[in-house]
Amino acid sequence: MSSPLEWSLVEGPIPVALTVVSALLVIVLSWTRRARWWTRAVPICVAVAVAVTMGLRWVIEDVAAPFPDRLPWSLYGWVGLTVLTVALAVARVGSARWTGRVLLAFGMVLSVVIGAAKVNEFFDQYTTLRAVLGPLVSPQADFASVRGKDGWLVRSGRGKPLADVWHAPVGMPDRGAVSTVEIPSSGGFGPRSAWLYLPPAYLVSPRAELPVLVLLSGQPGTTRDWLDGGHLADMLDDFARAHQGLAPVVVMPDILGSYAANPLCLDSRLGQVETYLAKDVPAWIQRSLAVTDDHRRWAVGGFSLGGTCSLQLAVRAPEVYRSFVDLSGQREPTLGGHEQTVAAAFGGDQAAFARVNPLDILAAAKFPGSAGFVAVGRQDETYRPQQRTVSEACRAAGMDVRYEEVDGGHSWKAWRPAFQRALPWLATKTELTG
Repeated sequence: MSSPLEWSLVEGPIPVALTVVSALLVIVLSWTRRARWWTRAVPICVAVAVAVTMGLRWVIEDVAAPFPDRLPWSLYGWVGLTVLTVALAVARVGSARWTGRVLLAFGMVLSVVIGAAKVNEFFDQYTTLRAVLGPLVSPQADFASVRGKDGWLVRSGRGKPLADVWHAPVGMPDRGAVSTVEIPSSGGFGPRSAWLYLPPAYLVSPRAELPVLVLLSGQPGTTRDWLDGGHLADMLDDFARAHQGLAPVVVMPDILGSYAANPLCLDSRLGQVETYLAKDVPAWIQRSLAVTDDHRRWAVGGFSLGGTCSLQLAVRAPEVYRSFVDLSGQREPTLGGHEQTVAAAFGGDQAAFARVNPLDILAAAKFPGSAGFVAVGRQDETYRPQQRTVSEACRAAGMDVRYEEVDGGHSWKAWRPAFQRALPWLATKTELTG
C-alpha cells in the first residue's frame, strides 16, 4: 500500500468519508428530545450559520474581492455547514460534562478540518497530505551546493535541438532538485522567496545548457503553488526520464508580494512588478544559473492571474520571453472591473492602461517571432470565452499560437493536464527537443 502521505484528498474514499462524517456530526449534535432545543437553540444556530456565511460571501465577493470571478454557492454551502456544526457544538457546551466538552471541542475542530478539505476539493490545490505539508516532507536541495556556473556546458547549435547532441553522463541523478532562493527587486516591489527546479541534466558534469521557464502563480497564491498544486517536480522528473535528464530550468518568482495582494504584474501605483519580472528576475537567472543566454529559448507561463501575467510579459518584453503558456488567464489585467482597475493602478488614466494592456498592444503591433500555448477548462464559463479572445488576438498579431481546451473548470483539475500538454510544445519551442 502507498504511504498515507500519498492518499488522495480530492477523490476516492477520503472525500466520501469526510462527507459522511460531516453529516453524522450534524445529526449527532442536533439530536435531542428536548422541545426547547428544537424551538430555540437549533433556529438560532441555523440563523448564525446563514448570517456568517452571507457575511463572509459579501466580504469575499464585494469587499476584499481576492478572486476576479465569483465563487460557486456549493463552496459557501460547506462554509455554512461548518459554521452550523460549530454553533450546535457551542450551544451544547453549557449542559455538557467535562468529557462531553472534550468531545464537543474535537467535533468542532473536525468540522473545520472537513470544511477546509471540501473547499480544497473544489480548487484541487492540495491533492495529498504530502502537498499539504509541503516543504516539511518534500526533499529540498541547498541552492548553494548546485548554483555554480563553472564547468563544461554541452551546447546545441542555433536552431538545433539540444537532445540531438546531449548524452546523459554516468551517475546522473534520477530526479531534479528543488530549492528556495531569494531574487531581489531593484525597487518598488517586495517579493517573497522564489522556488527553483533544476533538472537532472543540470546537476551533472558536463552540464547541459538548458532553456529557462519562468512559472507564475495565481491570486491568491504562493510561489510554491506550482510545486504543491501543480505537481511540477514530479511532472518534470517524468519528462526528464524520457529525455535523458533534459527538462527546462524552472524559476517560480513571486508576483504578488503577499498571499492576497494583486499588483497586476504591472508597473503602476500598485508596484513595479513588470520591472521585477522583465528585468530583475532575468538578471538574477543569468547571474546565478548556468543556462542559455539565447532568449529565443526562454519562456514564461502561469495559471489564472499568472496566465494573464505571462501574456503581458510576452507582449511587453518579447526580447526576454519569446514563448508563453497562458492557462485560464484573463483578457486583460483586472481587479474585478475595468474602471476599478484603471482607477487603482493608473489614477483613472485610460491611455496609460491601454499602453500596457495586452489586447491593445496586440491590435497595434506584430509578433511574428513569438509563440503561445493558450489553454482553458471546458467547464470554465468565465475564462473560456476570454481565452478564445486572447488566442485570436495573438494569432492576428502574427504569433504562432496553439489553443486547447481540457476537462475541468478554473482549478488544478484543468491546469495540471493543460501544462502536461504544453510541455512537449515548450520543449520544441525552446529547442530542447525536436
